[in-house]
Amino acid sequence: MSETRRPTVRMNDEELWAFVRDGHTGVLTTLKADGSPVALPVWYAFVGGAVYTTTRGKKLLRVRRNPVSSFLVEDGERWAELRAVHMSGHAEIVDPDADLQAAIDAEMARKYAGFRTAPKKMPDATRSHYAAESAVVRFTPDGKVLNWNNAHLGVDQ
Repeated sequence: MSETRRPTVRMNDEELWAFVRDGHTGVLTTLKADGSPVALPVWYAFVGGAVYTTTRGKKLLRVRRNPVSSFLVEDGERWAELRAVHMSGHAEIVDPDADLQAAIDAEMARKYAGFRTAPKKMPDATRSHYAAESAVVRFTPDGKVLNWNNAHLGVDQ
């Protein structure tokens, strides 16, 4: 007698890491001084098993103060399309060597070249904000990776 396996929403490792690599916007969650979370969207590159984003301001202060963080990539609009990967881990400010920076830049260009706004099209205040000093943050997963892909259930829209 053959046993019928129940469908699962879980992605296999190949699907999971491809989804993270190719996802458009991630959500980096860092902690305020009082321990409350702040979840903000970021563009990112997934290189060598870590997430890299260039950012500025209070995110950097929170990462310096407490590296405990999480990273979420999600997409889908209809229930049957919903999929996501949530990783717990830690974030740190890094100074990538030339090879790593080139890999990050190439990934960022691959994913976002068609979505960027030219600085000359930005209002002065926005352009000044993005010209401010920034740093590269590396998020490294260090625990269980949660994931789901409702399309695996085979439910019609």
